[in-house]
Amino acid sequence: MTTLAELSVGQSATVQSVQGHDEIAVRLLEMGLTPGVDVKVVGSALLGDPVELEVRGYRLSLRKSEAKRVNV
Repeated sequence: MTTLAELSVGQSATVQSVQGHDEIAVRLLEMGLTPGVDVKVVGSALLGDPVELEVRGYRLSLRKSEAKRVNV
């Protein structure tokens, strides 16, 4: 399964699941990365970390380690 961390700038995908049951997974869900939502990668830092996403009409930046936990 592909993760958000593997998408390139300009690519879109639909969230399938968030891995884990810890506080980071809960926080990702609270930020709107719930199953079924569409996400688009709109940018990234020079070294690729963090990545900037557009989700639910707002922009969100995630570290690669966090983006790897979101299956699309």
